[in-house]
Amino acid sequence: MSESNSAPSDPVENLDKLPLQASSQAAERQQASQRAQTLRRELQKALIGQNSMIDDVLTALIGGGHVLIEGVPGLGKTLLVRALARCLGGEFARIQFTPDLMPSDVTGHAVYDLQSEQFKLRKGPLFTHMLLADEINRAPAKTQAALLEAMQEGQVTLEGKTLPIPQPFMVLATQNPIEQEGTYPLPEAELDRFMLKLHMDYPQAHEEVEMVRQVTRSSRADMLDVQPLLVVMQPHEVQTLQQVASDLPIDEQVLEYAVRLARATRNWAGLTLGAGPRASIALVRGGRARALLRGGEFVTPDDIKSCAMAVLRHRVRLAPELDMEGLSVDQVLRQIFDQVPAPRL
Repeated sequence: MSESNSAPSDPVENLDKLPLQASSQAAERQQASQRAQTLRRELQKALIGQNSMIDDVLTALIGGGHVLIEGVPGLGKTLLVRALARCLGGEFARIQFTPDLMPSDVTGHAVYDLQSEQFKLRKGPLFTHMLLADEINRAPAKTQAALLEAMQEGQVTLEGKTLPIPQPFMVLATQNPIEQEGTYPLPEAELDRFMLKLHMDYPQAHEEVEMVRQVTRSSRADMLDVQPLLVVMQPHEVQTLQQVASDLPIDEQVLEYAVRLARATRNWAGLTLGAGPRASIALVRGGRARALLRGGEFVTPDDIKSCAMAVLRHRVRLAPELDMEGLSVDQVLRQIFDQVPAPRL
């Protein structure tokens, strides 16, 4: 038998390749973090005084989740979504939810074509990269349910055919917490599909002065113009950010900390409904997105805790006696966060 010319691989040579691979991953993480921070700075040009809100929305974008934004009128909920859509080079659609909105107005429907004498599928506004569901709680449950398949599986079933939605796909829904007449509460199954629920609050005094100054310079009535914003990212680059974030290292203790936070809500005396496993997943995805946003090389307990309120507040239900005492869900969650010890790395 003739000797084979192939020599076994040198283990020392393989070890030499490991630092190069680690260096490449670090460079990729750094580049992705810089792109995310560029997007953040561009959004801050349009939305004054809502930096934490911008970070939260970018957390959901990088984490591949959907966002429910709650706030009184005039705080810039719609402006934030329009600015994000402007900075991303993908497709954008807006649906104004009303009581007479039908599911087919969201997903699409079959239309009879006289020329071909056949039914053709006409896609609805749901087939886009970024969907603004404005005042989502004004539509009845059957219309809200039209979003469920799209939000969870990235597809829509029309007339028995499954049609994929362009990726990345993100739903940003808004609702007014004060005016409840003529509204329909979102069912738990739909709420659970939102990665984050955000509360948009009033800006600080100096921020409001700057906002008024800029808006009154604009030719538009009472809102800032998003047209001057730069397109800083394309859809495939967003997917790259999401992939880089999902590959960020997370210590086993930090992962277990995220799970313990979610599980603590299930047997807490002040809550009648706890968060499910989707909350644990969202905490880890949100923690990784936060780490990428700050330029970190791994996920810390603070990354998990910084997005925990937005991840959990819509997945739990307050006990009636605490509600009568005037306590809020956020106050109870803060008690839980104080009681669940974070790991020390």
